[in-house]
Amino acid sequence: MPRHNPALHRIQKAPMTTQRLRLLITGAVVAIAVVGWALVTILKPATQRTIVITAGADKGIYNGFAERYAPLLKREGITLDIRSSSGSVENYQRLKDPESEYEVGFIQSGTTTPSENDQLQTIAAISYEPIWVFYRGDTVINRLAQLKGKRISIGVPGSGLLKVSRTLLGHSGINADNAKLLEMDAYKAYQNLENGQLDAAFFIGRPDAAMQQMLLNSDLKLMSFAQADALVLKFPSLSKIIFPRASTSVANDLPQADVTLLAATALLVSKDTLHPALVYLLLEAANTAHAREDYFTPRGTFPNLNTDDFPISDESTRYFKSGRPFLQRYLPFWLASFIERRLLILLPFMALLFGLLQALPRMVESRMKNRLVVWYREIKSLEDEIWGTKQPSKEQVAQWRDDIENIDANASQIRIPQRYFQDVYALKQAIRVVRERIVQVAQKVEQ
Repeated sequence: MPRHNPALHRIQKAPMTTQRLRLLITGAVVAIAVVGWALVTILKPATQRTIVITAGADKGIYNGFAERYAPLLKREGITLDIRSSSGSVENYQRLKDPESEYEVGFIQSGTTTPSENDQLQTIAAISYEPIWVFYRGDTVINRLAQLKGKRISIGVPGSGLLKVSRTLLGHSGINADNAKLLEMDAYKAYQNLENGQLDAAFFIGRPDAAMQQMLLNSDLKLMSFAQADALVLKFPSLSKIIFPRASTSVANDLPQADVTLLAATALLVSKDTLHPALVYLLLEAANTAHAREDYFTPRGTFPNLNTDDFPISDESTRYFKSGRPFLQRYLPFWLASFIERRLLILLPFMALLFGLLQALPRMVESRMKNRLVVWYREIKSLEDEIWGTKQPSKEQVAQWRDDIENIDANASQIRIPQRYFQDVYALKQAIRVVRERIVQVAQKVEQ
């Protein structure tokens, strides 16, 4: 039905201006662009196939963790690119740089001072990191204050061990003014202890690590922290653990008594931009690698979320509450991720589509009836004009006749499905009634 049909002169609407049309087109284009951007953002699948992880020193505890994860992730088609570092502090520096290629790394609890701008998140706390102090001499040492005046190895620059050993020694009154603090790696510290060039050295690592095995089976003495409870109260990022008697050798009864140690906690940390599907894969790998019991914890203690160094990732919270997402248990991760990400938009879209499908028949019916309603309005307007004119002129009557014939001609040209033909004929009946009224008025005018 034409908008500017001359038969509709009584109810004609003002035509749309060019400016209004431009505004409508611009608004539609902007809306489509916004919706398109939102869809691309929300539905972006995990296509990444490599994770760059900053680990630690070669053959160190963090490198060992990463090497355990690598084959587990490989099963899911993900390559773990392991990069060595000096330790926890350097890992933190790498991860907090938004431009760096590093996405995941290991950070020792208490060795950093995170800020809100770091945009890092904890995936899980994965293991205790026992702190060992081995020393030479006949005197039993069970307090760090007893190391005053000694030659002490405290770790290498960039390592978490260096920071925690400085902190513990400083709290016990030991500093560079009253002791010789030396920065060296674990192997060099062990050699210098054996040949007498060092009096004591800090080490960190699992009891079954090669370095710890050499130390525990040597003639060097292992310090038991008599003040462990007080130190843990002072430094909550540390934990008190017990290395049981005879853990090294039952046959030789080594050690010959329980040894109290302090331990930091190893954290698996990532940038908060890491894809959620990859976070779940890392959690699965960590659970497989760390869930078994060890010297210090029963089975299932690690991984956990008992840390507040960095914000906990949302995926980790969901994982420890309800496990791996349903689809990821049975589908390849990329396919599960593809489907899950789309469900975020598909579910509300399907609900909207269902509503539209229900409303569509009513919309179509309303559209069809509107094609007729406009002519009913024109007829009603014409009829009101006829009844409202008490003494019409011949010219008015002639105009009314032209109008009703124009309405009839246009109504006959309406294209409408067969199911609405009865409405068309009802319109024809209304036209006939008004035409008869015009004939009656014309007869009175001619008399």
